[in-house]
Amino acid sequence: MTGRAFDGRVLEATIDPEQRTLIPNVSGNAINGLGETEVRRPTPIYWHDPRSLPHGAMQMWMLRKTSADVPETADMETAFGGRGSRKRTSVAERRTEATPDAFAEAAKRFALAHEADAAGIARMKPEWVFEGFEVDLPRIVVLAVAMDHAALAHAPDPPSIVEVSRQYNRGTRAARSLADWIREQGYRAEPHGGPMAGPVTMIPPAIEAGLGELGKHGSIINREFGASFRLAGVLTDMPLSVDNPDSFGVDAFCMNCRVCEQACPPDAIAPAKQTVRGTEKWYVDFDRCVPYFNQTYGCGICIAVCPWSRPEVGPKLLQKMLRRLERA
Repeated sequence: MTGRAFDGRVLEATIDPEQRTLIPNVSGNAINGLGETEVRRPTPIYWHDPRSLPHGAMQMWMLRKTSADVPETADMETAFGGRGSRKRTSVAERRTEATPDAFAEAAKRFALAHEADAAGIARMKPEWVFEGFEVDLPRIVVLAVAMDHAALAHAPDPPSIVEVSRQYNRGTRAARSLADWIREQGYRAEPHGGPMAGPVTMIPPAIEAGLGELGKHGSIINREFGASFRLAGVLTDMPLSVDNPDSFGVDAFCMNCRVCEQACPPDAIAPAKQTVRGTEKWYVDFDRCVPYFNQTYGCGICIAVCPWSRPEVGPKLLQKMLRRLERA
């Protein structure tokens, strides 16, 4: 391995011996573009076809372990209400006509009535598309589904991954429902829900669509949900007006907060931003995070302890940061 991989304070001593044999001779941080100064498309690294990934054997090991230890998650197609139909509605021959604003309002209204908790719209950018994939649809509707923080607070124990899996399925159902509605209006639409990754990395368009700011733990922080939510999306050519990014003080707060950083067992959360594929951003060390993530059903400690996620803290923190921004 290269870089900081596997020199964390607890990681080396706690990697399962079986998993240790699966670690590839390439750093995940290098694949992710840590330290690169030029903008480029992301390289598939996890939650894609494991046969094509250096870390694919680790991904499959994690899925087998989680399915065995937490059997509720073994069949995601049927568990937790299922994921909705894989078969899409045909695109109507006659297109509905409306203004981009009217379409955007109608699409969000439909999404919120069909299991999504928030929705935002962004204009697609090439640098969001994974290498090896092509996207010819110009808009993305990003959906958020909130998690139950009481369940998430059990992280890294099984109740947390059960809640994560439940919300991934809800997000997938919401995306598939919205895609079918758009297709009924005569426009192309392709849905995507996690945990497996699709053609687009979801966090950048979610930020662009106004669903929150990137936190130190590498997850988005939303005004209402903190970091306790999951994403799904719909790529479409429906002419939708787009949203603006939302800024409410997260970045300044994370500069001084060390809660997630100190709570991370493998010491994967850096105290300062780093350059990744030409962008200075918060970044979680892949090589340190993933082995612990794999052994603890997806971990989730960092987003569970995040002050923004805690129902008794988040709303007060939001008001405090908004007042600070007003004064500034």
